[in-house]
Amino acid sequence: MRIVVGVSGASGIPYAVKLLENLGQNEVHLIISENAKKVMKYEMNQDPSYLSSLASYTYSDDDFTAPVSSGSFLFDAMVIVPCSISTLSKIAVGISDTLITRAAAVSIKERRRLIIVPREMPLSSIDLKNMLSLSENGVIIAPASPGFYNKPKSIDDLVSFVVSRILDLIGVKNELIKRWQD
Repeated sequence: MRIVVGVSGASGIPYAVKLLENLGQNEVHLIISENAKKVMKYEMNQDPSYLSSLASYTYSDDDFTAPVSSGSFLFDAMVIVPCSISTLSKIAVGISDTLITRAAAVSIKERRRLIIVPREMPLSSIDLKNMLSLSENGVIIAPASPGFYNKPKSIDDLVSFVVSRILDLIGVKNELIKRWQD
């Protein structure tokens, strides 16, 4: 599969790292925002180059010449993880001022799978309306909300739960979690 992953500046960079570590042999096109780089250093004390090492191709969020900015570039799915409310809101109203928002607009107009993983809370009525608008346009809203029926014992278990669900939505087989009643 060919998968585009956008990493915005919301808290929750461990979700992006775990996702990229589990995309296996898929062709991954990664877009990292400048704020995501800052958040990664803060949350994980890790250099953003680690994310790039997990991708087939990496683009700057201001590179509008990147292949993923065009509808003629075919890809199977796009995931924005974590997705800031600012990025989500721009996509909902059609603002394509970054490569992440442009690739998301391409996903919507070309009717490709787009999964947005917001991490912020609480949500305002405006946020919920924007999520509804996106959902009505075929976007999958997958909040970073881990389940507890698998009895997590660590933060990594919580992250794995969310990432497992994202991989399921993309169509990538995984065994990150014990399935319900398995």
